[in-house]
Amino acid sequence: MATPTEQTDILDHVAIEIPRRSYDSLVIPLKEKMEIITTASCICRVNKNLLEKNENQYIPQKISIGPFHQDNNNLKFMEVHKWRYLYSLLNRKPHLEATLDKCVKTLRELEHKARLCYEDHEQIKLSSNEFVELMLVDSGFLIELFLKYAIKGLKRRGDYVFNTSGLLYELRCDMLLLENQIPYFILQRLFEVVPIPERCKLSLTELAFRFFRDMIPGDHRLHLEKFGQEGNHLLDLIRHCFLPTIPRVKVKQEEEIRGLLYKATKLKAAGIKLKKASTEDLLDIKFVKGVLEIPPMEVHQYTERLFRNLIAFEQSGSESTRHISSYVLVMKSLLQDERDVKLLKRKQILANYDVIEKKQVTTLFQRLWEEMNVTENVNKFYYDGLCEQVKEYKRTSWQLRHWKPMTPRYLQQPLPRIVIVIAVLFILLILVGALFSIISFFRHRF
Repeated sequence: MATPTEQTDILDHVAIEIPRRSYDSLVIPLKEKMEIITTASCICRVNKNLLEKNENQYIPQKISIGPFHQDNNNLKFMEVHKWRYLYSLLNRKPHLEATLDKCVKTLRELEHKARLCYEDHEQIKLSSNEFVELMLVDSGFLIELFLKYAIKGLKRRGDYVFNTSGLLYELRCDMLLLENQIPYFILQRLFEVVPIPERCKLSLTELAFRFFRDMIPGDHRLHLEKFGQEGNHLLDLIRHCFLPTIPRVKVKQEEEIRGLLYKATKLKAAGIKLKKASTEDLLDIKFVKGVLEIPPMEVHQYTERLFRNLIAFEQSGSESTRHISSYVLVMKSLLQDERDVKLLKRKQILANYDVIEKKQVTTLFQRLWEEMNVTENVNKFYYDGLCEQVKEYKRTSWQLRHWKPMTPRYLQQPLPRIVIVIAVLFILLILVGALFSIISFFRHRF
């Protein structure tokens, strides 16, 4: 049995904690150097030309997430609600100070890498404390928002966000903007630290997907798996849900192809059938035996904003294949006028639900193509092989449908007018001569 002195020694030994940051002085600089090399700027500014044409599609209207729009006075009203949500998140368990300390230390370790995720991060004039505070408040608000949306029992009667008509929709629209993002690894790491309600059995990815799933077209069961793939931020996770699931059609010839050469009504006239695809994955367009299968698309009020920011995100990266831009080019090629839109609606390929003006559906892809310079920014057109298939089938189909027996070339050419006049006069003279001959014959006979 241990003596009291020995027990005291044991307790003293257990209480000793080795400092977590007892690293060599070279460790932190080496870590930061590796982060500089391996971390790419994934949260970028939208091109100024695009902002001048349609600023409201890229600038948040209700809430600022991240450092780019934190000084916008029009967004200050939501700041107090972000702080309330953070307090609600951290105060679920006692010892709020201890939880807050753990969160701050966690974010402090990620600060350098998080700054590198922003384009021109050197121009972000925030001190270390200010940046960590920004990440804590914004990510804490998002986590609590996702929790309250998924778990009904967490909502309070006086909750401004859920009780204000239309606000939740406006927040969603702001949270999918390219300039209004925070690195997803910040959200993930904080989610591991903060106290999560015991009744919540969902991961952060599942919570976020539930919040955004109504804005993502297609089968939600399949999209959850795609949404869970490693992403840079929330908009990037949404982009994963749009990626095609079928193999890309390879090009047989090396000629550059940008979009379909003919619009929907002309393809139909050439014998190509347009059919609503059985899949709901928006980019899974395919061409099989003269049938162009296109997944159904519902056009909502937020569709244009979502597409614009997805394309802006594609243009900001170095990826050679830009799926959303390619899809816009195909749809722009098909929908040239109102007749094409009506045809796709009859085929149940295109539908407009809560769009204010029906003309928005007709001109949506044309506007995106023109204003965002989609043609110039698609380094590699994803549907080049598919468009080549349609082109070759149309050429063959058109030749078969309009084939006629060969006739001599001189018979194909129209006769001059003077020849026709002479021929008519000649026939008339023959008839007159024949008439006089008959009259003369009868006069001499009788």
